[in-house]
Amino acid sequence: MSYPFHTSALLAPVDKAEVKRFRDAMRASGRKTSGFGSSASSVIVLVIIGVVFVGFILPIFVTVFTAVFAAFAGEGMPGLVVGGAFSIVPLLFVAGAVAVVIVIVRGSSASAERMYRLDRFARDNAMAYEPRFDNPGLPGMIFGQGSSRRSTDLVRGYQPRFVEFANYRYTTGSGKNQTTHTWGYVAVKLDVPLPHIVLDALGNNALFGSNLPASFDKNQRLSLEGDFDRYFSLYCPAGYERDALYLFTPDIMARFIDNAAALDVEIVDDWLFLYAKRDFSTLDPATWAWLFSVVGALLDKLQQWARWRDDRLRDDRMGMDAAPAHDSLPFTPPTPALSPPPGVAQPGQRLKRRIPWVAIALIGGFGLFWLFLQFGGMAALFGGLLGAP
Repeated sequence: MSYPFHTSALLAPVDKAEVKRFRDAMRASGRKTSGFGSSASSVIVLVIIGVVFVGFILPIFVTVFTAVFAAFAGEGMPGLVVGGAFSIVPLLFVAGAVAVVIVIVRGSSASAERMYRLDRFARDNAMAYEPRFDNPGLPGMIFGQGSSRRSTDLVRGYQPRFVEFANYRYTTGSGKNQTTHTWGYVAVKLDVPLPHIVLDALGNNALFGSNLPASFDKNQRLSLEGDFDRYFSLYCPAGYERDALYLFTPDIMARFIDNAAALDVEIVDDWLFLYAKRDFSTLDPATWAWLFSVVGALLDKLQQWARWRDDRLRDDRMGMDAAPAHDSLPFTPPTPALSPPPGVAQPGQRLKRRIPWVAIALIGGFGLFWLFLQFGGMAALFGGLLGAP
């Protein structure tokens, strides 16, 4: 099966009037945007920076400049220098305000053009574009982390199944320790819920291990045949090893190795997620060509996963139906074995998380060391005071 792929909208020259009409339509629709210049908070930040610069930094600079220049100019010059220096403050204020306005306008224009290009790209490829979606609420592991969660530049396809390409941000910590985490993801809707399975790509791991925001109990690690273990660490819930082997047949494993070895993969509920710590929705045609090839290689094989059923659900249903009804007739023919419904029994719905004891121990040790220094310093201070004559 072939899928459309056209990238001219990403790089071709654009009509500024068309971009303006697109931006006006976006604003009129009330849709949230992801752009720098279109965000009110960005404008406020720039204005504050401009006020601080003009109101505080410039006077200090002028004062220092005046003092230094007067020291070298000799007697009789300070008054003239001061007057001349402060006469240019209004001009500097105007120049600063103009610079802030230019930055805002250019940022807004670049943001609008980016959104316009992605919207055209999505339309050319029989897809749809959404600039921003806060708190997407997807079940993948990255979507429950931190705060200020938002997906941006979402490109969605609906045939032959729902696929979403997007960038994702969330923040952890606060104040000076606040960190913004950057991810790109592809979300693919599956036909039926499947056991929670994670493929941790070994090729993108950090120095101290996995780059994923969650870690899983090593007892859930499953080794597969061939070269698969050289590219991925596969985790599945205990008791679902046979199910994982049913889903990851040799041909499926080959597709993941050949096309998605640089991506972390998560199967949870009726979703398949592909992750990387970089933006996916960009103006780079090569990135889109890669992502489309990955999804295209997997879509055909995902159809066979629709036949998977969790036998534990059948056992549960048969157990419920085992008790005979009070009005049942004698010699009733036995009930045929029921096919389990689509779904996953509770033990297979989520992997067990691993408690990061090493990190906890390091943080605890650092805390104790800090307390020791604090109390040790206080003890030395009090000891010195008490021992003073």
